Order: sequence, then structure tokens, then C-alpha cells
Amino acid sequence: MRPFLLLATRPEDAAADSEYRAFLRYGGLTERDLVRVRLDSAPMPPVSLADYSGIFVGGSPYTGSIPVEHKSDTQRRVEAELAGLLDVVVAEDYPFLGACYGVGTLGRHQGATIDGTYAENIGAPWIEVTDDGAADPLLAGMPRRFQAFVGHKEAMTSMPEGAVLLATSAACPVQMFRVKDNLYGTQFHPELDVTGLLERVQIYRDAGYFPPGEQEAVERACRDSQVDMPFRVLRNFVARYARD
Repeated sequence: MRPFLLLATRPEDAAADSEYRAFLRYGGLTERDLVRVRLDSAPMPPVSLADYSGIFVGGSPYTGSIPVEHKSDTQRRVEAELAGLLDVVVAEDYPFLGACYGVGTLGRHQGATIDGTYAENIGAPWIEVTDDGAADPLLAGMPRRFQAFVGHKEAMTSMPEGAVLLATSAACPVQMFRVKDNLYGTQFHPELDVTGLLERVQIYRDAGYFPPGEQEAVERACRDSQVDMPFRVLRNFVARYARD
């Protein structure tokens, strides 16, 4: 099988490594099956789409909708590199799945409005699958309603023209969407289980993803959540696009 490519942007080693392990575990992949490139530490190398089965973009502490003058040099470079790659990926309708930061990366590239209107603190809201979502192969085997972990400072307030809404929630209207046939974004984390979520709470406890002083309450609520369905999105993506 040609490997999948994970483009990572987390500068914290613990968070980056945990994310990679999660994509491996819930994608049913081995390290040989998933090539990771950490864009936070080095420029993106040349990417030949023919070498891979598909592309993942994971989460990030970057906030794409802030003014450019408030972005670091690294964030500006990463965003330019991802935009350039998406020029090719979208033109070829190449298999792509962006999670959390990745949903904004794809959405922004396609002209979506992204801002802080529908930001969500760390938690596990109920995700509602739309009729289009129920018919989409990436949500095959999923119930029409499930819990998933979120935590983001920005989200889409409008979808790109021609995009298909696949899942929504009470606090965030666009939880999953598709562009063309093979380009996907999820606002929720399809790779994140309770252990991974609690680890990120520790790493990002001072980053503004929940109110100060509420860490214990956030951790308790996450432990009490029933998050066991979103991983199927990753498995379905791998099963659909893996190729020799």
C-alpha cells in the first residue's frame, strides 16, 4: 500500500507525537503506512501526490483567522505551503482529510468565512449527521448522532460554494463538510480518544481552550463522555483510499 501523508503543525513534541500515534491507531495504520511531516520545524519538502494514498492535516495551536501581522513567521510559512499544496490537491480532487485546524485550512482555501463566532471550548458535544452525511462513505456505519471531542478558537460561519454539509452541532453549524468527491474537513477530532484529550488539556491548559480554573471540571466531563464513534471516519477514509 502507498502510505498516507500526515502534515502536522504542532510545535510541542508531546502533542505532535500523541497526534501521530492516534492517527496510526485509529486509522489502522503502521508507521510504514503513515509518513509524518512536521511543518512546524522545517519547510514542506516536495510532495508528489502519486507517492501517497491520501493526505491528512491534523490540529494545531495556530489560529488562521487572526490578522497576519499577529502570526509568527513559521505560521505564515506553513499557511503558504498548505495553500500551495491545496491548489494541486483540490484541482485533482485528491483524497484529503483535514481535522480541526485542517478543516479551516481547506475551508479558507475554498473561500469559506472563518472566524471566532462558533468557537468551542474543549468538550464532547453531540454531532448530528445530515442526510447528505448519512449517504457519504466516510460516515458509513455511523449513527445519526454521536459525541466527539472538540476545542477550537475559530470555525466556519459559511461553507465554500458548492460544498456539502455532512455533520453539524448545536454550537457549531459546520462540523464536517465535503468539497467535490474526495476532499473532507471535520471540525471535531476523528482521531482523539479520552487519553489523548486529557493529554492535550495538560499541554494546552494555558492556551485559552477553556476558562482558567476549570481544568478539573473539563477533565471530569471528558472522562464521562461516550466518545467511541468518530474514529470510524479515519478508518473509512483509509479503507476507501488506500491503494497499491
